[in-house]
Amino acid sequence: MGVNALVHKVMRDIGLDERRYNLQWASAAEAPRFVKLITQFSAQVTELGPLGHIEGIAPEEMKIRLDKALAALSTVKVRTAFGTTTRSLRKDNVLDGKVITETVEAKLEKSLAAALG
Repeated sequence: MGVNALVHKVMRDIGLDERRYNLQWASAAEAPRFVKLITQFSAQVTELGPLGHIEGIAPEEMKIRLDKALAALSTVKVRTAFGTTTRSLRKDNVLDGKVITETVEAKLEKSLAAALG
């Protein structure tokens, strides 16, 4: 859930529609559920159109924003802040998705803002 929170935060920060990313778990025994998840997500992404379309971002600007996001997520400061945050959440046995999202966003706000500049 920590990765979900981080990815959605970065997507919002660079102006991407969060519906373009969805991480769901399905065991090998859940083939029908897996097919349903993939089918729904594929339809959703198709409806959103090409990357940047629904967001109103030109392809050149989208490339710049994606490059910034990749650079930001590659910085030692952001990676360390994320690792420290997720370790703390695991240590405290935090399982509530909302709490995880709020914690990740709060702890990474400054380092992500600085890295995305």
